[in-house]
Amino acid sequence: MDLHVVVGVDGSEPSLRAADWAADEAVLRGVPLRVVYACRWDRYEGAALARDLGKPSAEVLPQDVVAGATRRVQARHPDLKVTGDVVFEEPEYTLVREGRNASVLVVGTRGRSGVAEALLGSVSLTVAAHADCPVIVLRGNHDTKAAHGTHGRVVMGVGEDPEEAAAVRRFAYEEARRRAVPLDAVRAWRCPAHETTDHPLLADAPARLHEEEAAKALTEALGDAPPDVEARPRTVEGPARRVLVDASEGADLLVVGAKRRTGHLGLQLGRVAHAALHHSACPVAVVPHPV
Repeated sequence: MDLHVVVGVDGSEPSLRAADWAADEAVLRGVPLRVVYACRWDRYEGAALARDLGKPSAEVLPQDVVAGATRRVQARHPDLKVTGDVVFEEPEYTLVREGRNASVLVVGTRGRSGVAEALLGSVSLTVAAHADCPVIVLRGNHDTKAAHGTHGRVVMGVGEDPEEAAAVRRFAYEEARRRAVPLDAVRAWRCPAHETTDHPLLADAPARLHEEEAAKALTEALGDAPPDVEARPRTVEGPARRVLVDASEGADLLVVGAKRRTGHLGLQLGRVAHAALHHSACPVAVVPHPV
């Protein structure tokens, strides 16, 4: 049986938007949704949910946060099975633990302005860096429709060692298949400065070689693409961080990998995933894979 989708909420508008996405994702997967609110206080201090409930913030209990999010997603999908829970613990620890029994974990951020939305909160960053399951992160300026999005394509970043990222490709294939949209597989390449030449007839030769190698590696990586998924290979010159952020424009979901090293305690994201989480124009799915 497929594991449920988990969404972390805190009553803020970005977290409620994440709950919308998570509900769509659960319906696409045909699995239940679990709504979790983790906190260290017995009173809710935010304004968004209090306004929805018609109560002063001081009168909103943690249980109201879960109940409000649950009602919201059930109004969106009446037939979806939804459960909820309040955990009096740090959100980072709770959500990482919840990810051990989830097919995917969805979180939002608390951005309240254009600048704030460009930065990722510590909870979202920690969860994306440590969860055992794929984590989808939405900012407040992101579309909240997992299904029937406005752009109709999923983007996947393909890194230097495509053989290591089989889990990333499987996740991206499934996300594209569930949505019935094409998958743009993007691989960045660069020509080192020391390989350039001043000869006019050979000026483009090193660049062409690197581009051809990138295209070959991308074709090999997509050799396991299912026949019912339209995987469209695309090579782009430039730093991978910039290339993928640019590719996220006009996409419904950006899928990137994150290496997980056994026993490593620091953030396990990598520069590309870190940049995508902070600057992507669409929701980002971070898929862990061992090295």
